[in-house]
Amino acid sequence: MHTRSPLIVRRAAGTIAVLLTVAACTSKSNDAARTDSAAGTAGTMQAGPSVPSPNPAMVDSGKAAPAAAASSAAATAPASGAMLDPNSATKEQLVAVPGMTAAAADALIAGRPYQDMLAVDKALSSLGADARKQVYAKVWKPIDLNTAKGEEILLIPGVGKRMQHEFEEYRPYKSIETFRREIGKYVDKAEVARLEQYVTIR
Repeated sequence: MHTRSPLIVRRAAGTIAVLLTVAACTSKSNDAARTDSAAGTAGTMQAGPSVPSPNPAMVDSGKAAPAAAASSAAATAPASGAMLDPNSATKEQLVAVPGMTAAAADALIAGRPYQDMLAVDKALSSLGADARKQVYAKVWKPIDLNTAKGEEILLIPGVGKRMQHEFEEYRPYKSIETFRREIGKYVDKAEVARLEQYVTIR
């Protein structure tokens, strides 16, 4: 019977030990990879299904509609502090003006178009003088500084005979700057700005 050399036996044992170590490491790597993969899957399941983000265009579109409606409404309504044109204001706008009645609004609309404020004043004759002054704080057709008659100037709320004279004294006006400068000698800037809403130079 042939006997193996002790050296060969030791080498064989060493080789087997190395192989077992490599196999164990490989097994641990595979187990770790499986564990990581399982953890990733579990994390995905816990996070729930992926939900696509809302389409920005749809979100904007949803908000744009009311904004567009508001913009359209703003276009038909006068800006805050702006005068209503007696030739184009709607009945709804007119009846919302302090001093105005539904009957007077109908009469004003029926008499269009108006060339000057004297014609407007005649159309609103059913209103008292005080009510008309209230209306003219919001409804007005700008009068020409160079051609307006004295009685038309006196229709401006807050303007009396003295201010009428000042309006007429500086004719002919070449620019609105002249009006601001000359009338500014008698009243403050806020009043000049208010009066300027009622006049123009044609």
